Amino acid sequence: MTQLRLAPRRARLHRASLYSACALALVSGLFAGTALAQDAQDAAPAPAPASEARTLETVSVLGSRRSQRSSDTTSISPVDVLPMAKNAEEGAQFDLAQSLQYAAPSFNSTRQSGADGADLVDSAALRGLGSDQTLVLVNGKRHHTTALLNLFGARNRGNTGTDLNTIPLMAIDSVEILRDGAAAQYGSDAIAGVMNISLKKRKGCEAVAGYGQYSKGDGENWLASAYCGFGLGSDGSLGITGEWQDRGRSDRSEPAGSPRIIGDSKVRNETLFLNGDKPLTENLDLYFTLGVQKRDASSAAFARDGLGSEDIPSRNSAAMYPDGFVPFIDGELDDRFGILGLRGSLGEWNADLSYTHGYNKLRYTINNTLNASLANLDLLNGGDGVSARSFNAGGFSFEQNTVNLDINRFYDQVFNGLNVAFGLERRDEKYKIFAGEPGSYIDADGVGVGGNAGSQGFPGFQPGDAGSHSRDSWAAYADVEADFTDRFTAGVAVRYEDYSDFGKTTTGKLAAGFRATDTLMFRASASTGFRAPSLQQKYFSSTITDFVNGEPVDVVIAPNGGTIANAAGLPLLTKEKSRNYTLGLTWSPSADTSLTLDAYRIDIDDRIVLSGRFDTTDPTIGSILDSLGVGQAQFFVNSVDTRTEGVDFTFNNERELGNDFKLGTFFALNLNRTKVNAIHAPPALVGREDVLLSERERLFIEQGAPKSKAVLGFDLSRGAWDGNLKLIYFGPQTLGTFSGTAAGVPNARYKSRSSADLSVTYAFSDNTKLTVGATNLFNVKPSRQNPDETDNGHVFDSVQFGLNGTAYFVRLWHKF
Repeated sequence: MTQLRLAPRRARLHRASLYSACALALVSGLFAGTALAQDAQDAAPAPAPASEARTLETVSVLGSRRSQRSSDTTSISPVDVLPMAKNAEEGAQFDLAQSLQYAAPSFNSTRQSGADGADLVDSAALRGLGSDQTLVLVNGKRHHTTALLNLFGARNRGNTGTDLNTIPLMAIDSVEILRDGAAAQYGSDAIAGVMNISLKKRKGCEAVAGYGQYSKGDGENWLASAYCGFGLGSDGSLGITGEWQDRGRSDRSEPAGSPRIIGDSKVRNETLFLNGDKPLTENLDLYFTLGVQKRDASSAAFARDGLGSEDIPSRNSAAMYPDGFVPFIDGELDDRFGILGLRGSLGEWNADLSYTHGYNKLRYTINNTLNASLANLDLLNGGDGVSARSFNAGGFSFEQNTVNLDINRFYDQVFNGLNVAFGLERRDEKYKIFAGEPGSYIDADGVGVGGNAGSQGFPGFQPGDAGSHSRDSWAAYADVEADFTDRFTAGVAVRYEDYSDFGKTTTGKLAAGFRATDTLMFRASASTGFRAPSLQQKYFSSTITDFVNGEPVDVVIAPNGGTIANAAGLPLLTKEKSRNYTLGLTWSPSADTSLTLDAYRIDIDDRIVLSGRFDTTDPTIGSILDSLGVGQAQFFVNSVDTRTEGVDFTFNNERELGNDFKLGTFFALNLNRTKVNAIHAPPALVGREDVLLSERERLFIEQGAPKSKAVLGFDLSRGAWDGNLKLIYFGPQTLGTFSGTAAGVPNARYKSRSSADLSVTYAFSDNTKLTVGATNLFNVKPSRQNPDETDNGHVFDSVQFGLNGTAYFVRLWHKF
């Protein structure tokens, strides 16, 4: 594999020192753990502490469809298994996305600020790729993506993704992360990898109450969550989880007291999850899952200035906000997810028939705002110059319905074991855009006269944007995995899919593992994959006011196949195509120690990207934009080939230190580099590649996530006390500026940063414990930038670990 060039010399030296220290801790833990295991081989093993990323004695359903399941250290595909009990009971983070952000280095989810609707939903991704290139399953079934399309200021630019925070931590048993391409096994989106969230249904009740806030005294975070598992009849089970979370707004704007608000959005979640099963006959089980969440969230837009500024009358009214104002983009999110299935056996064959429903809707209300054109028209007509202060700006929804039939059989007499699986899938999807009320988008006083159109902060969706769009797909797959000897296992999978909007595709995967010794296994895989363009990417349409160097610009996101896109000669969107290669090893030298090392390469052709901005000076579409009164336009287009290369490393050790002390050590590292290898411009835009994919947009693709990330964790316990120390390293990032290097403005370079989390837990009894702690203990923040050149207009964007600084928290857990 090509050697990775990860950073300038100074950053490389800094990182080398960090990795050397981590490696020393790793090696010392390894040999100490091995020695202690040999010394204590005659003693009965003590129960291992529940660590956040424990891989010992865990099982995986990802990467293999065999009915006999294997552990993650013997899987022929790289899989991380993260039990979530400790996160739910003692964790510093109150939601799933942020919990994984500080536990799995290949996983990235940065809370956004100043990114419109993206502030309300935390996007998540694997291996530095887009959030829509990671497939998320719940109990092995495909979970729907959000209706939201990440646009301005968002790291997962131009992507949809799965909102992991619709699932409460208390409901989750474990999260499995397959770090390998798996489109041949699971279908579209499984390019970077697959995540499976396994829900609880065991008997017993527990509850947790949590509180946290930043050291600045804001961003108060309240949590109340409870789980109860019951018997359903004499042989069934039902787990019920309810959660309430209320997160307050934080503000890191500069100077302090300025009208701008930059920080966490305000969020209130109310969530209910049910998960269970019920045997119907000796060979047939009914299983079901239901999840619903209602979220009210509020994001602060850019501030508008008051008297004496250029914002009056274009973006403000002296009669309404003489001192300026901050518009609030308030979102009401509704999310539903359900699974209903039958699982049974006919002789030696196992069958699973299921129906999965997913629905996500986001409606915007823009508050503390005005329509400046309405206010100016009122002033011209002899009024005070006012408009409404609140507008329904419309929104969008996404619905997905999936039917699966999966059949498998294990032949224990063929070779050393042979598993055969095959199945069918039918999926229907629907995407809708809802228009806002007229006051949210109209230009009441005429184009170019006085006030700007629409609600300030977020103009509403217009009737021309609104619509309903749907598609369906069929798929068939076959998967065979064989233990040819007691040391060599190989599997092959092939999948055929037919989409109603872009056609057919066939993908395949080959994976193998060789156990050189009882403790050492080598593994490798190669696969082809694809990702279908989302309906959101195909049909999203909106005119949004963005701020460039502090000045507002109306930007149209033109739908694929629409008037502007057709005038630009853009073809209809089609699938992304990928090729994945993985080579690695696993080693378990003792019962309490394991490590994995996997190198990977992911080539993606015809990757769908959000283009750079075409303006009124463009020779092809400039006149069209000018006639529409639009300053700039962007499109979605299959125009980029990329290559992602990287390495994943994990290490786990759990041992006794004497005097009843127990120490769990976890180290994980991800190194990755994404490079744009080619830009394919449609014929009408040949020669305009620098606009189709500007330097700024290219850097969003190549460095939207840190090039490296490492987590080193220690869990030390004795009796009723448990202490947890976690060190998180985020590598450097380079992002583009609005002006660009062509204008002499250097790119925004964010140096590597390290953060430390510390917590202490005291167990009053086996059923009650209290945890107190702090995150980002040393108040580390990203590198400062020119606020006129950042996406959010702040001295740094929401990169690496965000912009809020140190936070404190307390949790009380009780088991009934």
